[in-house]
Amino acid sequence: MKHLNKNRFQGIYPPIITPIKNGSVDTGGLERLVEHVISGGVQGFFILGTTGEGPGLSESDKALVIRNVSAQVGKRLPVLVAITDTVMNDSIALAEIAFAAGADAIVIAPPYYLPPGQAEFLDYLDFILPRLPLPLFLYNMPSMTKVHLSPATLAEAVLRPGIAGLKDSSGDMNYFHDILQVFAGKDLALFTGSEVLLGESVVFGAQGGVCGGANVCPELFVEMWQASRDGKIEEMRRLQRQWHLFSNIYRHGHHASSGIKGIKCALSLLGICGDEMAAPFSAFVERERALVHEDLEKFKIERKVLSKCKMMKGKRRCSSS
Repeated sequence: MKHLNKNRFQGIYPPIITPIKNGSVDTGGLERLVEHVISGGVQGFFILGTTGEGPGLSESDKALVIRNVSAQVGKRLPVLVAITDTVMNDSIALAEIAFAAGADAIVIAPPYYLPPGQAEFLDYLDFILPRLPLPLFLYNMPSMTKVHLSPATLAEAVLRPGIAGLKDSSGDMNYFHDILQVFAGKDLALFTGSEVLLGESVVFGAQGGVCGGANVCPELFVEMWQASRDGKIEEMRRLQRQWHLFSNIYRHGHHASSGIKGIKCALSLLGICGDEMAAPFSAFVERERALVHEDLEKFKIERKVLSKCKMMKGKRRCSSS
């Protein structure tokens, strides 16, 4: 297994979307997106997760995304690859592709469709871990997998060699505090997948966040992480108010796919890549696109206001303070 410096895993890791054009991976859009988020100061990448529509891509498309992103990023930043699948051998095969491409770690959630029990998930780990060529991050994503990894299960899981940490997308801060206790004193990385909880999660000890909005405005999330890490609570609160304005892009539509559609729509409006979704889902219609455009314009104005506040060097004459 590849050696892992776990202290390297901290900061903002965008779960990058997969640009699609005419039903296939848009490699040009993917390349522009990678450079866009790197220029925003992110600390790593998470590919083929929920926001990346990994479960909806063919095996060949997944391999293409892994190879292209890993080659483009090189050793500039760590790359984490989601390998969650209902077929265990397919997960192992994807892990081998990630290893060969130069990725740094892999991420796995409990197999979906026929959800395993807690004990069954530990059995699953005992079988798959010796067959993986890279360190493994566990992924708690109960809304998609129908399995909520309990603190007791994680306390047992992290004793196994090869476990690097956890991404928690439960959105449950009480649960998150339980996991902080499980991880206390261990060389493990803990990330939140909940953007609204990013600031307080980092304040209490998380290493960072896997934030879908960082596809669109990586600077906002990097600044939130830095302010939280450095204990600048008032700055974190100002940035969190900006996030609430930004997060309106997730609220158009009425389905589980709406958040991803909002991110892809915003990226298309910024000219980075198209907004086509992996089949069978469709992009936003013009009415919804207009609403996302309006959200982005309001957010840009708020960002400019905060920049002016910073230039005032502490003078409290700004409506954002």
